Amino acid sequence: MEVIKTDIEGVFVIEPTVFGDERGYFFESFNAAEFEQKTGVKRLFVQDNESKSKYGVLRGLHFQKGEHAQSKLVRVVQGRVLDVAVDIRKGSPTFGKYVAVELSAENHRQLFVPRGFAHGFAVLSDEAVFQYKCDNLYAPQAEGAIAWNDPQIGIDWQIDAAEVILSEKDKHHPLLKDAEWLFDYNTQLY
Repeated sequence: MEVIKTDIEGVFVIEPTVFGDERGYFFESFNAAEFEQKTGVKRLFVQDNESKSKYGVLRGLHFQKGEHAQSKLVRVVQGRVLDVAVDIRKGSPTFGKYVAVELSAENHRQLFVPRGFAHGFAVLSDEAVFQYKCDNLYAPQAEGAIAWNDPQIGIDWQIDAAEVILSEKDKHHPLLKDAEWLFDYNTQLY
């Protein structure tokens, strides 16, 4: 596995070593020892999630607050998405900046999103199956979110805004400047 550092500390792109032949392919999608050795991140993932969405669906930008904060390791097993992690740690030199990576069934890439970041993705293919590991259990009372189209952040979702499909909840999130709850820059990332 190769670990690619991004422009924001703590956010990594993971490229697994894929072994392929005429039968197909094989790769380890996660190996705790190798992940820790190559990233310095020791995480015990406690919850795996999967979603299936059609073209234009945009989920995000979500996070879990306080003691329920989550790091995530995300990947796509069918189709392709634009996956985004936004630094929402007040005082961070990269506050409001984001990393955007195309994840697909073909490229097998994964994105590690640490605590202190809002996360979202937009489906770029006809359909996508998205999987992610979380290091803390989901707690509905700790949900937080930022508007997907916040002009201060300026994410190019690679989809025309008229084609974006949102949940009712995702239509009403605050802008980053108006968010009532954000992380502190000293937040433990992992």
